[in-house]
Amino acid sequence: MKSPVDKLLTKHENLIHSDGKKVLSHTQRDDGEWVLHTLMIEDCDAPFKFRRTKRYRTLKGQQVNLTYYPDSEKVAGFEIEVMRVVRIKLH
Repeated sequence: MKSPVDKLLTKHENLIHSDGKKVLSHTQRDDGEWVLHTLMIEDCDAPFKFRRTKRYRTLKGQQVNLTYYPDSEKVAGFEIEVMRVVRIKLH
């Protein structure tokens, strides 16, 4: 029987799954009715972003499993690489 992650990865070929990644920083900002979460992960220069309806306790220093896809965002006229998180679990 396939796990939920395996089903996602099979259905969406651009998704990437990473296990046991250490969170270096975690910020939470209000964005209308949502809360925008931004994570910086050890050994990766791109921010990992996702939105939730509630705030989380801080994930800084935690090990997480992430399912995400690469994307880009324009900030101050510059294209920057970001990772859009579709699934996050504590390791």
